[in-house]
Amino acid sequence: MMKTTLVSFLCVLASALAAACGGAPGRADGDPEPECRLPDTLRVGTLYSPTSFFIYRGDSLGYDYDLACRFAEDSRRPVSFTVGRSLGELVELARSGRIDLIAYEVPVTAEYAEHLLPCGYENVTTQVLIQRTDNPDSLITDVTQLVGRDVYVEAGSKYYYRMLNLNAELGGGVNVIPVASDTIVTEDLIDMVSAGGLPLTVADSDVAALNGTYYANLDFTVGVSLEQRAAWAVDPSRRCLADSIDSWMTQAEPVKAQKELLKRYFQLAKIAGNPYTNIDFTDGTISKYDNIFRRYAGHIGWDWRMLAAQAYTESRFNPRARSFAGARGLMQIMPRTGRAYGLRNANDPEQSVRAAVSLLADLDRLLEPKVSDPTERLKFVLAAYNGGIGHVFDAIRLAEKHGLDPQLWDGNVAEAALMLANPVYYNDNVVKYGYLRGRETTDYVDRILRFYDVGKTAIPV
Repeated sequence: MMKTTLVSFLCVLASALAAACGGAPGRADGDPEPECRLPDTLRVGTLYSPTSFFIYRGDSLGYDYDLACRFAEDSRRPVSFTVGRSLGELVELARSGRIDLIAYEVPVTAEYAEHLLPCGYENVTTQVLIQRTDNPDSLITDVTQLVGRDVYVEAGSKYYYRMLNLNAELGGGVNVIPVASDTIVTEDLIDMVSAGGLPLTVADSDVAALNGTYYANLDFTVGVSLEQRAAWAVDPSRRCLADSIDSWMTQAEPVKAQKELLKRYFQLAKIAGNPYTNIDFTDGTISKYDNIFRRYAGHIGWDWRMLAAQAYTESRFNPRARSFAGARGLMQIMPRTGRAYGLRNANDPEQSVRAAVSLLADLDRLLEPKVSDPTERLKFVLAAYNGGIGHVFDAIRLAEKHGLDPQLWDGNVAEAALMLANPVYYNDNVVKYGYLRGRETTDYVDRILRFYDVGKTAIPV
């Protein structure tokens, strides 16, 4: 039986008030549309992924998600999203008329040409080599230089098989090393290359570009495969919709919006550096906002230095900071969350801390039935602040399923959070909120706790 997840939200569109253009009536699979008209509600299918669609701090994000919402808004249509478990499932949903559009990169190949009509922007990617840029003289600039080198790739992945083929094309000598682990995915291998733990890995060029926004010391300019074309797609009978999307994407404003989304997801830096190397504790303070942290930390029973550690990890104590996802202020609160907690000016440090403390208190109450020990629960609360409470509940359920302790973070639920970057696990039936960049969330908790350990030693209560 096919399993799909109907995402329980619509894009909130101010212009989605019902233009009276009749929706697509029921039809037999493959029958043409009776006339060129768009559906009353645009039903979009997509997949969880770090590029197409994911949930971050309770908000829905992703390049394909945002672009599909923009098309629906400009077409004056509300939009609903169905998240499938596989590309094959999305194809079946489109063919049966249960979704109108696949907003996900479908390969433009003979395999799909019989079943789908591509539309929208065409994305051209290649598989690329990921390497550090520390020593420009040792950078690989041509695949022939891979002979005698170790390349680490996910076991059984398309990258593994491509490297085996490339090795054969080069006459042998490339050491292709498969990495097999429940919690290791391509993003983790890229992280290991950045940290110096691995010499080389391989990823699709768009995945490499996205991860390049997290690491400033990576080169991904050397291609190791032929180009692969991909685009959105509809059932062949929905040519009207495909033509409408193609036409819309040539207009000036959509072109501008697409460029902004490419910059947001694939170019803007997202994480940088150690969280406390630039802090000078010798004057007896952590920041000029210490009094605010002292004032509000007691509301949730925290040491104020822990709240300071979180604020620095969020914004480097910059009250005007803004993330790629739109989080703002000292405590990097998402706009929708800020509205829910009465945050009127995200750039005001005291308002930001006050709203953050209210959110932290609610997260603690939600997690108390799951994690009884307050000290341990604090780690779960931090993880929920960063990744979202839904993802933390997913990690708890996944930990239980795989014999890990659901009330311990380190080595247990943290491991399950790492698993949520792997499609095998984020498509598990116990998981409700899909993909999570688990490495970011676990590192976030670790960075705050490390900062706190330094702060509490250097600064008196």
